[in-house]
Amino acid sequence: MTQRVAIIGAGPCGLAQLNAFEQAREAGADVPELVCFEKQDDWGGLWNYSWRTGLDEHGEPVHGSMYRYLWSNGPKEALEFADYPFEEHFGGPIPSFPPREVLADYIFGRAEKRDVRRHIRFSTAVRWVERSADGKGFSITVEDLTTREKTTETFDHVIVAIGHFSVPNVPEFPGFDRFPGRILHSHDFRDAVEFENQRLLVVGSSYSAEDIALQCRKYGSGPVTISYRTAAMGFDWPEGMEEVPLLKGMDGKTAHFVDGSTREIDAIVLCTGYQHQFPFMADTLKLRTANRLYPADLYKGVFWLEDPDLMYLGMQDQYYTFTMFDTEAWVARDYVLGRLALPDRSERATDIALWQQREERLDGAFDDIDFQADHIADLASMTDYPAFDIDLTRDIFKAWEHHKDANILTYRDRAGFTSPCTGTASPAHHTDWWVALDDSMATYVGERAPASRTG
Repeated sequence: MTQRVAIIGAGPCGLAQLNAFEQAREAGADVPELVCFEKQDDWGGLWNYSWRTGLDEHGEPVHGSMYRYLWSNGPKEALEFADYPFEEHFGGPIPSFPPREVLADYIFGRAEKRDVRRHIRFSTAVRWVERSADGKGFSITVEDLTTREKTTETFDHVIVAIGHFSVPNVPEFPGFDRFPGRILHSHDFRDAVEFENQRLLVVGSSYSAEDIALQCRKYGSGPVTISYRTAAMGFDWPEGMEEVPLLKGMDGKTAHFVDGSTREIDAIVLCTGYQHQFPFMADTLKLRTANRLYPADLYKGVFWLEDPDLMYLGMQDQYYTFTMFDTEAWVARDYVLGRLALPDRSERATDIALWQQREERLDGAFDDIDFQADHIADLASMTDYPAFDIDLTRDIFKAWEHHKDANILTYRDRAGFTSPCTGTASPAHHTDWWVALDDSMATYVGERAPASRTG
């Protein structure tokens, strides 16, 4: 009987998994039946940009946290698909920090190249996953959101690929219930222009806080105050932006901070992170973890400790993204195809513990980068993922960190990052990021049309 593999989610992780299987099929492998369940009406996960917040057209919680004017905040060379370089998609080199529309087109281009859409059931929400009653495989109940019909099917393997940037972590501060302006989480942030001329408070001190604060100022907000809990980001912010310690509470429009200072505020954006949530998974199969570089209970960051026929992709805190998703997907594929034998539970648990002990000793961003690069190298050594210069990506990330520290406004304008796949250096973008208000595909790539373009 043909094996069946369920892949939950058709975002970057799910598409990576489908691509890995299709690569094996091209090489002559006997690939099992693949069924990818996607609750949205198109692929892309977070990259399936929507103006919607709250609930979608089916009454489901909106998955995406993508906002209109997002640009990559890390060099594209450190996230390049080894089997589909940027040059292949765009017909030549492009600058290192593409905007949302350009990156999305690149992701979708590879998915189209291998026609993975044929495996995806769109507008289909997974409602429950459990071990089958006979202990053979998994029972999955799904709902067709168009017809509202529920069905249950059995699969030999389940790969959870829904990411972890969809369920916001929303703190409470005194006075929020009486604040006369808008309060939103970054999950619901869509367009920086909304905050034009408004005095903005951004709560948080990580990538989304940094980027949303800068974007709002770039597109004409009033003064931006960034409130941090433990440590300031410490960049040399442009005029009209500053960091202060944690918010203590609001009194009308007056924000009070723990250092005793106050600011007048018109709107608040909570950049306070996300939760790993899997409400459709039975308790015995449900990953429970904070946002860390090496989650508990996942051997090699992929295989569920108690039952490796269940796999999770992309559950880590991330410096690397697409490259890590790919190597995880290749390893998951090889296990399903019987090419990769896993050690027993005791050895798997020991391996997880060793990686987590190393994680606890990390000291700063450079250690984090090396840790995650080593994780990817470990995965790549277990499979036939196409070769790329992973040591070069370490150097790229570390240079990027230095560039950000030197000037938070100009690091995206840097040229000369070298592709770890082709060796080609990136050109400079024609317009400095701080004044590039039009981030459309046509403006960014000009006449260099991508090889594959989606609707």
